[in-house]
Amino acid sequence: MSEQRIRIGIGGWTFEPWRGGTFYPEGLAQKKELEFASRQLSAIEINGTYYSGFKPATFAGWAAAVPDDFMFTVKASRYCTNRKVLAQAGDSIAKFVGQGIVELGEKLGPILWQFMATKKFDSRDFGAFLELLPARHDGVKLRHAIQVRHESFAVPEFVALCRAAGVAIVFADSPDYPAIADVTGDFVYARLEKGEDANPLCYPDGEIERWADAARIWAGGGQPDGLPYVEDALPKKQPRDTFIFFIHGGKVRAPAGAQALIAATA
Repeated sequence: MSEQRIRIGIGGWTFEPWRGGTFYPEGLAQKKELEFASRQLSAIEINGTYYSGFKPATFAGWAAAVPDDFMFTVKASRYCTNRKVLAQAGDSIAKFVGQGIVELGEKLGPILWQFMATKKFDSRDFGAFLELLPARHDGVKLRHAIQVRHESFAVPEFVALCRAAGVAIVFADSPDYPAIADVTGDFVYARLEKGEDANPLCYPDGEIERWADAARIWAGGGQPDGLPYVEDALPKKQPRDTFIFFIHGGKVRAPAGAQALIAATA
């Protein structure tokens, strides 16, 4: 990974309302959209992998289309996380990891494992799931981020499980679900989900600078004040790669928010 510790982007790059001047220039060929987006942003969360698999050549093609210092995060298959017994997800996890994501090479950032809002915390089952997450595949180091959306996870036991596994808890600034901001991994993964299309920069005036301050604190090894934490204890002070994505319902303004935050953290 390059020395750039703060990476900011959006979810996906194929979205019709971004065409025609909203984000993509008028007349830009759709096959050029990833090339364009990757030169305006510093990361993209691949979300198509949540719904279906892709061939190794597809991942290799995406890697070839973006600059050397660009990174992708990859949203894991729903078949891994949307299940009653997480301890039985081993085959699905192996299939997802083995489909060719390592073809992204050094442009492969963390894998995002997102759980449904109805999934409740079960320490034994969730601990078993974390043990299934591979540290490497075909010689490529893998990093993992967990997004949970049920209030039952806001307990010290969950934080301790993730910290012991070296897995990051996703901080999601969500209008619908409780958030956990405790830093548990050697990187930070944040999703800014309160954006609205009525705001030209996705978030209201003043919020971009607030998240810029948070990004600098995360990257420097700290935890920003004013966020919801389960524990009072601070994480080990060390620089952390920080990934921040603008992900919201309408998402028309997500690229503008990401570009504004990139400028604010430059």
